Amino acid sequence: MMGCWILNESLSTILVLSWLGVNLYLFIDTFFWYEEEESFLYTRVILGSTLAWARASAVCLNFNCMLILLPISRNLLSLMRGTSSCFRGPWRRQLDKNLKFHKLVAYGIAMNATIHILAHLCNLEYYHWSQSPEAEGLVAALSKLGNAPDETYLNPIRTFHTNTITELLRTVAGITGLLISLALILIMTSSTEFIRQASYELFWYTHHVFIIFFIGLAIHGAGRIVRGQTAESLLLHNVTFCREHLAEWQTAARCPVPQFSGKEPSAWKWVLGPVVLYACERILRFWRFQQEVVITKVVSHPSGVLELHMKKRDFKMAPGQYVLIQCPSISSLEWHPFTLTSAPQEDFFSVHIRAAGDWTEALCKAFGADGQALKEPWSLPRLAVDGPFGAALTDVFHYPVSMCIATGIGVTPFAALLKSIWYQCCESQTQWKLSKVYFYWICRDPGAFEWFADLLLSLETRMSEQGKTHFLSYHIFLTGWDENQAFHIALHWDENTDVITGLRQKTFYGRPNWNHEFRQVAYSHPSSNIGVFFCGPKALSKIIQRMCRLYSSADPRGIHFHYNRESF
Repeated sequence: MMGCWILNESLSTILVLSWLGVNLYLFIDTFFWYEEEESFLYTRVILGSTLAWARASAVCLNFNCMLILLPISRNLLSLMRGTSSCFRGPWRRQLDKNLKFHKLVAYGIAMNATIHILAHLCNLEYYHWSQSPEAEGLVAALSKLGNAPDETYLNPIRTFHTNTITELLRTVAGITGLLISLALILIMTSSTEFIRQASYELFWYTHHVFIIFFIGLAIHGAGRIVRGQTAESLLLHNVTFCREHLAEWQTAARCPVPQFSGKEPSAWKWVLGPVVLYACERILRFWRFQQEVVITKVVSHPSGVLELHMKKRDFKMAPGQYVLIQCPSISSLEWHPFTLTSAPQEDFFSVHIRAAGDWTEALCKAFGADGQALKEPWSLPRLAVDGPFGAALTDVFHYPVSMCIATGIGVTPFAALLKSIWYQCCESQTQWKLSKVYFYWICRDPGAFEWFADLLLSLETRMSEQGKTHFLSYHIFLTGWDENQAFHIALHWDENTDVITGLRQKTFYGRPNWNHEFRQVAYSHPSSNIGVFFCGPKALSKIIQRMCRLYSSADPRGIHFHYNRESF
């Protein structure tokens, strides 16, 4: 029962293997070019194969730096998701894995940068040793070139007594190489899951060191430390003959002193396009930052959840999309993603924000949602909004059956969906491909149900009035309670309505049995394509993915579960 899952995973595998294949091709092709290229023969005499290792890793580094910005170009991804007919079905779901690809490319950059640094450290030692008294023959002769007025040097280390590190840091390549390395280390270490969860602000700020990284990368090759024989010199100086007749240099017409020059920098050519594209993204964000956002309503919910209603000129959205929000009074640089919880049919857009970090806590405090009296709209701090951007949930209406699974505040993406369903239920002529929605919400705190239960109750009532009670099947699971809450539940038990939510559907206590839930859905909808949409922690995501794989049929005509995870 794995057919459609295999197709989806196969596409992911194909993309990863394609990326690996291009990296491998570039590395091998460049490596052997530098191992065989005649203009670098004398350079290889001093450096050996470490020249090829340094240059091959540099090309792969440039290739990955070209790719690293593309998966985080949100407007580009939204455009591809919304307008391109090429991105449908399994291909469309690959766009939701943009952050995974971004991380994969980052690992490629780290690996190739490490190889490049180690190879050049070896090159420095070889350059230094070739100036030592122990060096002799062709190696010594090549290292001495450049001392006479009509000669160009091959070895950048001019004397044996030179401190190689000091000499390196006097060059453009050395200074930029150090800056690039420090920037990369800072970016990679602050991107670990532990750091992101402990201090998202630290992750956000250190990630912007990428500006220094790309500037350094663009001018790194300007130092031209790696040098090869010039094309004009190759015509006059036959390296195949002259390398064996060192004594005849300058005396024989066939062996004039070889001339050398550095290789022209090429990194900027690789990254120019993506950098310009990303710059356009930031310019667009700055333009949106200037647009006025009117805050029309502020609501403080239990469990530290702040609800904001806003209006903005020409703002258009679809269910499941998200926006980036900045509060200049808190930070002039930080933008944080939040899923829209309003429906497209409403004359405002809204977000629900849980206080779960320094920035969100400061925002809740600024809006008076930390136990203080809520402020009047005119006295509220200014907000800037960028977006909206597409996300996985925008595909929910493309399936005949959808399973929506949320944990805690992860329910917010589905609020807009359920509101949109409610509005469309009011339009009797609405025709949907979507015929059934299974909604699961797993929550620890009973107080968190308050704001969402009202929406479910109104939707439940509307469905009943329209005779569509079969359309939505929802299951709420409470995983945390104490003795007092258990006593209250037992004391106020009602056969018709739930004690906690006030809904007809009873709340379940404990965690779902996913095998049972998926088996029931598979039994009820044979031969269907079912979209599974999840927003929650990674551990549960793996379980849901496994269920999708387990209960998908190998027969193309059978049932298939298509897994989609919300990620920003």
